[in-house]
Amino acid sequence: MTDLMFLVSRPDSGQTLAALMRACRRRGATWSCFFTNAGVRTLADRGVVELLACASKAVACEYSWVRHMGHAQCPVELGSQTGNSALAAEAAKIISL
Repeated sequence: MTDLMFLVSRPDSGQTLAALMRACRRRGATWSCFFTNAGVRTLADRGVVELLACASKAVACEYSWVRHMGHAQCPVELGSQTGNSALAAEAAKIISL
């Protein structure tokens, strides 16, 4: 079970997500992230990707990745909406960005 799951669907969520992940790290909270729709664009932010090293799991929707990022290398695991559901089931709380 993770304390939080961040569901990232907006491309302008990077700064907020980074601040939340830093707060989780300071408090010792566990978290996971699922990136979907244009939210996959936040994975172009090196600072966000570095913070994801502390996440329990980070997954990007493969369909969204290809649609918004083309054939660039994805810095996290590629998955499907089934992965989104699995992460949600394991989280005590979900924050949608």
